[in-house]
Amino acid sequence: MAKVVLGKDELVDLLVVALLAGEHVLLEDVPGVGKTLTAKALARSLDAKFTRLQFTPDLLPSDITGSMIYRTDTSQFEFAPGPIFANIVLADEINRAPPRTQSALLEAMSEGQVTVDGVTHELPKPFMVVATQNPFEYEGTYALPESQLDRFLLRTSIGYPSRNVERDILTTHKSGEPVDELQSIVGAAEVSSAQANVGQVRMDESLVDYLLDIVEATRHHDAFQVGVSTRGLISFHRGCQAMAIRRGRDYVTPDDIKQMAVPSLAHRVLAEGIFQGGNRSVVEQQLADLIEPIPVPV
Repeated sequence: MAKVVLGKDELVDLLVVALLAGEHVLLEDVPGVGKTLTAKALARSLDAKFTRLQFTPDLLPSDITGSMIYRTDTSQFEFAPGPIFANIVLADEINRAPPRTQSALLEAMSEGQVTVDGVTHELPKPFMVVATQNPFEYEGTYALPESQLDRFLLRTSIGYPSRNVERDILTTHKSGEPVDELQSIVGAAEVSSAQANVGQVRMDESLVDYLLDIVEATRHHDAFQVGVSTRGLISFHRGCQAMAIRRGRDYVTPDDIKQMAVPSLAHRVLAEGIFQGGNRSVVEQQLADLIEPIPVPV
């Protein structure tokens, strides 16, 4: 991934962590900085199915999940799977679809399945949604509900590359799109096996208390109307375990927790006087300031 997502090693790390954790990522940034490219690079690195969903105001839930169609040759209704039936799903500009359509993703993201006409259909494994949205353009958009935001392990951004990196980007794009040349290095079955091992990563009881202290602090801090939920705590815990694996360890360290805290928790709190997504940097700074004085186990 780092061959095409240049100068963004931390972003690549976070996406790999989310994949290992079996969870989902929300990329929030201005257009043209590589959100779609990042999702494509992740999918190309895997021997897995990739689909892209362009969310629009007229997108229907059945356009995502699939629907029942009538087969004239068999005189029976048959389920036609939608684009959600893939290993890596790019939900581009997710906040442009109405809430009814956004809710079609909830079951898929939390349960790994979809229900159509009362029949449940399992999604392929591994399954990961990489959603994108523009935080600066709100015309014709619908804010993601808290319940849906809570399904994302991470919310992060890409940001503008440095001058030297942009010079390299110009060079690598002379002969086409570099992401198309990426070769898969791991199969879907291997990823699923790695995901199954994340829960075995050890976390000392003192670190569990540190984790709980951070989450508890978000629920009682004056700056936040809403703190981190229990589901958010579980997701945060699993993300820290996945980060340990990414670092080549079978145990969690305080640094893993610190690195995961802001991208894992900032979208799960609601700051006083700030509407959802109104000023992400302010909320992230408030959360970082909240965590700083909490004693770190040694």
